[in-house]
Amino acid sequence: MEFGKVAVLMGGKSGEREISLISGKAVLEALRSRGVDAHAFDPAARPVWDLAKEGFSRAFLILHGRFGEDGTIQGALETMGIPYTGSGVMASAIAMDKWRTKLVWQAAGVPTPRFRLLNADTDFAQVVAELGLPLFVKPAREGSSIGVTKVESIEDLAAAFKLAHELDPLVIVEEFVAGQELTAAVLGDTPLPLVRIEAPEGKYDYQNKYFTDVVHYHCPSGIPTDREEAIRAAALTAFQVLGCRGWARADVILRADGSFSFLEMNTAPGMTSHSLVPMAARVAGTAFEDLCVEILKGARLG
Repeated sequence: MEFGKVAVLMGGKSGEREISLISGKAVLEALRSRGVDAHAFDPAARPVWDLAKEGFSRAFLILHGRFGEDGTIQGALETMGIPYTGSGVMASAIAMDKWRTKLVWQAAGVPTPRFRLLNADTDFAQVVAELGLPLFVKPAREGSSIGVTKVESIEDLAAAFKLAHELDPLVIVEEFVAGQELTAAVLGDTPLPLVRIEAPEGKYDYQNKYFTDVVHYHCPSGIPTDREEAIRAAALTAFQVLGCRGWARADVILRADGSFSFLEMNTAPGMTSHSLVPMAARVAGTAFEDLCVEILKGARLG
């Protein structure tokens, strides 16, 4: 009971609401199993200011996407003086924005695929000449692969841009990087074991991430030890230069030549049965329930 009354913030109003509710339920049950006075709280269903009125002393944030991972709920909690898990306002806002994340990483020497912004006036032929094909078109501030299109030909760029732009006015296009898909989690100041992802035909999309069992996960990753150590060290740097704290998870591609690129940073990763941070923590010797308690211990303001 050292944590007092704890709100598990789940649901919300982003495109990832469904996954957040699943994650939140798992976290809620885990905390309660460890004797924590934890309660579900959905900010899409009630005013967030009720947290202060009802005497909550800490918040476990498991809201995914906008209004949960982008600094907005963090700012509200700061105003109410309620310590919360994960990154603060600035780091949450930057990490939610794939474009600005990449600008910070470029400045800090963290490897990331080449990219540029897209808008309605963009010369798509010039984009293809610069970045090659295939390409990935993404809404800059969505998660869980929502609105992402792999573009194989220049004729498909306009439709991919339209889809992404409907979700976010800020759209990026990124060069395709061939290689093994990995995820690198950080807990506190410790990078966890890497998870290697094998998806059918490389389709690690929203459906396959959460609602099928066709994706294979490998932890330990099975990649060469020197590459694992290098990526884990780089993941900690990628985490720190964004100002992240508490916990987060980066997506990485390892090329055949041993080089690697970081795609994005998730500051409130999933905690479902298919999620990767619990998998990495388990291999490191931390059970799911203890992982949730450890994240809660890191709740803070500022």
